[in-house]
Amino acid sequence: MSATLVVKGLAAGHGDRALFSDLDVVVAPGDVVGLVGVNGAGKSTLLRTLAGLLPAEHGSVQLNPPTATIGYLPQEPDRRPGETVREFLARRTGVAEAQRRMDAAAEALATDPAAEDEYGTALERWLALGGADFDERAEEVADNLELPMTALSGGQAARAGMASLLLSRYDIVLLDEPTNDLDLDGLERLERFVRGLKSGAVLVSHDREFLARTATRILELDLAQQRVNHYGGGYAAYLEEREVARRHARERYEEYAETKSDLEARARTQRAWMEKGVRNARRKQPDNDKIGKGKRIESSEKQAAKARQTDRLIERLELVEEPRKEWELRMEIAAAPRAGAVVATLRDATVRRGGFTLGPVDLQIDWADRVAITGANGSGKTTLLGALLGRIPPDTGTAHLGPGVVVGEVDQARRLFEGDATLLDAFRQQVPDENPADVRTLLAKFGLRAGHVLRPAKSLSPGERTRAALALLQGRGVNLLVLDEPTNHLDLPAIEQLEQALDSYPGTLLLVTHDRRMLAAVHTNRHVAVADGQVRER
Repeated sequence: MSATLVVKGLAAGHGDRALFSDLDVVVAPGDVVGLVGVNGAGKSTLLRTLAGLLPAEHGSVQLNPPTATIGYLPQEPDRRPGETVREFLARRTGVAEAQRRMDAAAEALATDPAAEDEYGTALERWLALGGADFDERAEEVADNLELPMTALSGGQAARAGMASLLLSRYDIVLLDEPTNDLDLDGLERLERFVRGLKSGAVLVSHDREFLARTATRILELDLAQQRVNHYGGGYAAYLEEREVARRHARERYEEYAETKSDLEARARTQRAWMEKGVRNARRKQPDNDKIGKGKRIESSEKQAAKARQTDRLIERLELVEEPRKEWELRMEIAAAPRAGAVVATLRDATVRRGGFTLGPVDLQIDWADRVAITGANGSGKTTLLGALLGRIPPDTGTAHLGPGVVVGEVDQARRLFEGDATLLDAFRQQVPDENPADVRTLLAKFGLRAGHVLRPAKSLSPGERTRAALALLQGRGVNLLVLDEPTNHLDLPAIEQLEQALDSYPGTLLLVTHDRRMLAAVHTNRHVAVADGQVRER
C-alpha cells in the first residue's frame, strides 16, 4: 500500500522545557527523512509521537490512507523475559498482534456471522504485514530462532533487530539508531534495505556515512535556536547548507549590532552637544549678547531634534536575534604518566567461552600504539579486549598487563552506569578523591546537569550513560584508553569532539568501532582484524 504521513503544527516538551514546536513534515512513499539534532533535542520523542506511542501535545499526525501501518524500531531491542527470537521478530513486525486480532475475530465469527467484516479486515492486515509466509522468511534472515532474546549479546540482538526490519512490511518505517552495534556487513545490509524501500521512512542515526548514503532529505531539530529546519538533498548537502545558513545568520546579526551601536553612539554624541549648549545658554551672559544667546539655544534645539531623529532610526531597525551557540562538549582525555614500554601481551593465549574459542593469540601492545580492532559481530573482539585487560584469564597460554598501566574504558554495554546508585554516587565510586561539587561541575560540562546527577544511573538514556563514561575519562588520568563502539548513542557534535580529543591523546589506544568515518578520522598505526576467533594484524 502506498501511504503518506502528514504532520502539522506538532509540538512536544519535556516537563516545562519545550523541545520543538510548529513542526510540519510530509513523508511520502520513497522519502527517507534523516532526523538530526543534539541528544535531548527530542528526536526519539518525535519518533514515538509519530508511531502513536506518545500523544501529540499540539498539532496532528495523520496517515493517508488511515488503514496504513507504521513500524517503529526503538534504540534498544526491548528484550522481554521468556521471549524467543522468533517471538521477538513476530512482535516487531506486527505479525503477532495481527495474528492475535485475526484469531479473536475468527472466534467471534464462529458464533456471530455479523463479525465477518471484522474478520475480513483482520485477515487483510495479517496478510499485508507478511503473516502468511512469516516463518519461512524468518528462517532465511535469522539464526537461533528459538533462543531467548535475553541470552543474546549486543551484536546478536542488533542482528535480530536487523532481521525484524528485513521481515517488516510496514507502510511507514520509523528507525531510531538502527546502526548501533551493527558490524560492517550489517551496515551494508541495512543500507540496501533503506535504499530499496518503497515506503516512506524517518530515521535517526549518528552514523554519518549511513546518513550520507541513505537520507534523501534532512529534518533538523535545532535545540539551541528552538527551531525546526528543513534541508532538501542528502546529508552532505545538509552540512553545506547548514554551515552557509549559520554564517549568514551570524553576519546578519553582526551587521544589525554594528548599525545599532553606531546609531546609539551618534545619539549619545548629539545629546552631549545638546546638554553642553543648554549649559552654555544658561550661563550669565552680558545683557547686550542676546543674539549669541539665541544662537546657542537654537543650536541646542537642533541637536535635540537630531537625537530624536536618531532614536527613531534605532526604533525602526528590524530586530535580529543573536544566534545562540550550541552546547559543545569540549572534551579532553586526561593522561596518566606513561606506562612501561610493553603495555599488554598475549602469548599463545586461548580463551574458551561456551562453544566459542578465541585463539591461540600472540599479540603485543606497546606504549603509544594506536590500534584499530575490526571484525564482524561475534568474531571475538570484546573477548580479545577482556583477555588483554586481564578480565578474562586465558584457558591456555599467558596474558600480561604491564606495570603502571591505568586503564580508561568505554565498554560496549556502558556497564559502569547501569546500577541503582545515583549518577553522582556511581561516578564518585570511580573517582573517590573528587568532591561532589567538582564531580557535578565535570558532569555538567558533558551536558549532565542537576536533573541527571541524582537520578539512578540505570534510568539515564544510552546517550547520557555514554557521556558519563566519557566524562570519567576526563576526570581521571589514563594511559591505556579502550573504546568499544564509543559512537553508539552519541550525537554528531559529540562524536566530532571525541575524534578531536583522540588526536591530542598521547597514550595507548585500543579502538573498536564500525563507524567508517571515525576509522578514517582517527589516526592509528596498527590494524588488528578478528575473524572467527582468529586474530591477524594487517
